[in-house]
Amino acid sequence: MTPKIVKTVLVSAVVLIDVDGRVLIAQRPEGKSMAGLWEFPGGKVEPGETPEIALIREMHEELGIETWESCLAPLTFASHTYEDFHLLMPLFACRKWKGTPQSREGQALKWVRINQLRDYPMPPADEPLIAMLRDLL
Repeated sequence: MTPKIVKTVLVSAVVLIDVDGRVLIAQRPEGKSMAGLWEFPGGKVEPGETPEIALIREMHEELGIETWESCLAPLTFASHTYEDFHLLMPLFACRKWKGTPQSREGQALKWVRINQLRDYPMPPADEPLIAMLRDLL
């Protein structure tokens, strides 16, 4: 059987890690697909952008913080097929940024311990990342 061909969407995400070892998660706002689920901050990689440049832009737009490419360490990636697209999502770790993360797009934000991530419902692509993060961080 030939697999169904779907569009691949490249999304870059970040695990922001604070001085206490907590990570920042954001709740998808009402009106967006998968509203109410928690995810790692990030967004679509636009044409001409690298995943790192997209994250720097998204962190500024969504959270009002600044970081640099040298502060983004590749951790792992997610590859997940949803009903109408395939998500490819590199995940980076970031421990250094300028400013205090604030919600700029209506999403709730929460700092949580890695061992508490399972307490927050996440999109299917994000769920396998939790065990990897627990082992890597």
